[in-house]
Amino acid sequence: MNEKGVPHSAILLVSCSDQSGLVATITRFIHENNGNILNLEQHVDPEEKVFFMRLEWDLEHFEIPLSTFGETFQRLIATRFDMEWSLHSANEKPRMAVFVSTLSHCLYDILSRAHAGEWNVEIPLIVSNHQTLKPVAEKFGVEYRVFPMTPDNKRTQEEKELALLQTYQIDFVVLARYMQVLTSEFLDHYPNRVINIHHSFLPALAGGKPYHSAHDRGVKIIGATSHYVTAELDAGPIIEQDIVRISHADSIDDLVRKGRDLEKGVLARSIWHHLKRNILVFRNRTIVFT
Repeated sequence: MNEKGVPHSAILLVSCSDQSGLVATITRFIHENNGNILNLEQHVDPEEKVFFMRLEWDLEHFEIPLSTFGETFQRLIATRFDMEWSLHSANEKPRMAVFVSTLSHCLYDILSRAHAGEWNVEIPLIVSNHQTLKPVAEKFGVEYRVFPMTPDNKRTQEEKELALLQTYQIDFVVLARYMQVLTSEFLDHYPNRVINIHHSFLPALAGGKPYHSAHDRGVKIIGATSHYVTAELDAGPIIEQDIVRISHADSIDDLVRKGRDLEKGVLARSIWHHLKRNILVFRNRTIVFT
């Protein structure tokens, strides 16, 4: 039991070629070692013939320590089925760094949720290329570090940022309207661990004022997309999306307000799924269990 009396549980994420007996084999392994399964979700991609599973079980009476689970599971099951898998303790408290520029709506939402205890996460660090949002960080007692970016110093500044992330033992990064493109060298340190949020007008309505362009075009819906960041700009595996309908009566200010509301909610749900270990990445898309 943890300090709140809730059973300590583990989460196993699995993917492999679909074949008969996968669910039975894994669940029998957990049962035979005195583990009580709390939640199991599985999906088979019929076109790719790939099996995905998220399994959570109670560790109170489980006979295999988590420290040796990987070796045992690999030897008895994973090797036989050629599985890719990862193991997580549900009690883990990941350390998240937030990258921002000058827009505050997503940052306020993230810090408020963490401060309220909505998420099991630590946010020890905010990184920016501007001083603008330092007062927000100070309100929440979070370290705020500024790395001004130019085309000439980008590589050097990113090296400093990576060193800082290592010092703070950061597990994953959230780009809360961070208006800089991360290099592939940076992303290599955090594969599928950098989450971004942006409006969903791309690629049709690109540029610095997409809501103005949307208003000029008379679009009827606006949206937001959150995804893992890859070297290909805004083309990483999508985690969460949402839309809201608009009409001719909406002004540009209305579009901006509704768009920012969407961005906050979509980003928050993406962070939640990441923290709950609900996501499996397959090629350039995700399987998001709920």
